[in-house]
Amino acid sequence: MKRFLLALSVLALLSACSIRTYDDAYVIGFYNVENLFDTEHDRGKSDQAFLPDGENNWTPDKYERKLSNIASVIRAMAEENGRWHSLLGLAEVENDRVLEDLAAREEIAEAGYRFVHFESPDVRGIDCALFYRPDQFKVLETRTLPYDFNTKSGIVFEKTPEEQRAFKTRDVLFVRGELDGEPFAVYVCHWPSRTGEKGSDLRCRAAEIVRDDILAVEQAWPGIKVVVMGDMNDNPEDECMAVWLHGRETIEEMEEGDLFSPFLRMHKDGFGSEEYHGEWNIFDCIFVNGALAAPEDGSLRIRKSDLTHYGYIFNPPFLVQQEGRYAGTPLRTFSGGQFINGYSDHYPTYILISR
Repeated sequence: MKRFLLALSVLALLSACSIRTYDDAYVIGFYNVENLFDTEHDRGKSDQAFLPDGENNWTPDKYERKLSNIASVIRAMAEENGRWHSLLGLAEVENDRVLEDLAAREEIAEAGYRFVHFESPDVRGIDCALFYRPDQFKVLETRTLPYDFNTKSGIVFEKTPEEQRAFKTRDVLFVRGELDGEPFAVYVCHWPSRTGEKGSDLRCRAAEIVRDDILAVEQAWPGIKVVVMGDMNDNPEDECMAVWLHGRETIEEMEEGDLFSPFLRMHKDGFGSEEYHGEWNIFDCIFVNGALAAPEDGSLRIRKSDLTHYGYIFNPPFLVQQEGRYAGTPLRTFSGGQFINGYSDHYPTYILISR
């Protein structure tokens, strides 16, 4: 834990220095906002725990405080960076209403965020979404990548055919557009959860689905910049990320079809965005394709956050549990079944890109 906290302190110091280097930078990030539900039942969703008479006693007051807390995190990142996110992927949002309410919060209203969101078949009713600034990003296409078991690479699934037909999870959100006049595509993911070490086959299939789509998009729009972000429920060096998504630790080792994985080196160096049973993980990953990792001069590219790394994990003291059993971990909304007015069980992550 001491090594982890020291590493975070060093990164924060170096990041604060490096951010001033890129005056023309765009901030692209991801945040699992942990169960952003409104207080009304949505038909077909298992959202009963987040109703006023539900298990979490999810009242309008708690909902408003949750919105304010998440908005305050987004604003704090903007204050640190000297600019709002151009693109911010979100996970665990219930519907359009919570996104509208979040974008309208006084803490972030001036950013003028619009959003892209589709309802997914997830039983809990949590989806992925993308906040974007229309003055910087022009949306040209939006769609989803539904989950299926039609593997082309021989993934062996633990689930029976019957279980496969009944399986429901979050769709991947795809948004294509233009950023600073350059063709740009974003995938926002929340891959199947893990129970112990189970489910890796499901996440490998999720990675295969995304990679196949990336290859098709790159063929259709040569030179397009691609960002993949999300809560992958795996670390950057795990099989689904390194083998099936083709995430590479360094730009130098990338080959055609590979993605650069900025948070792989960071995780190896002791950083984390989420803690579970004493182990720090970086499930909240961001990847970029070759056109963004090593483009032609004068084109948008990913920038270093310090001398070694390319990613940022936003974890100022107000986002950290300061005492008790979970001291030193993300300050979440509930602890031990009690509402503690926290933020999320994940820290936000982001990258910078500039010309």
